[in-house]
Amino acid sequence: MRIRVDWHGEEAIRRARAALEQALAESAEYVLEEANRTVPLEEGTLMRSGAATREGLQATVSYDTPYARVQHERTWYRHAPGRRAKWLELTVREQVDAVRRFFARQLRQALKR
Repeated sequence: MRIRVDWHGEEAIRRARAALEQALAESAEYVLEEANRTVPLEEGTLMRSGAATREGLQATVSYDTPYARVQHERTWYRHAPGRRAKWLELTVREQVDAVRRFFARQLRQALKR
């Protein structure tokens, strides 16, 4: 019995990379959306400064106000109900399974063609 296998390695790598980039972009946007649910909120400036960016195989979720780091790290600050310090760090930890699903779905779709 003979089996013929056509291996398209370069195409598989290209598809996998594109899928990873898409998963990174989607997961960064998702983490930002989820983090915004618990970001300290008074006027909304901090929440509006949030951004999700992707460059190549690296994604970043960040907040860009002069006080973002202070609000994030000072756990003794009091926040409105449902809002918290460490909102971004905690959100990443809480959403790790959802982020894994983004990657699994994208890779599965890319490589089954």
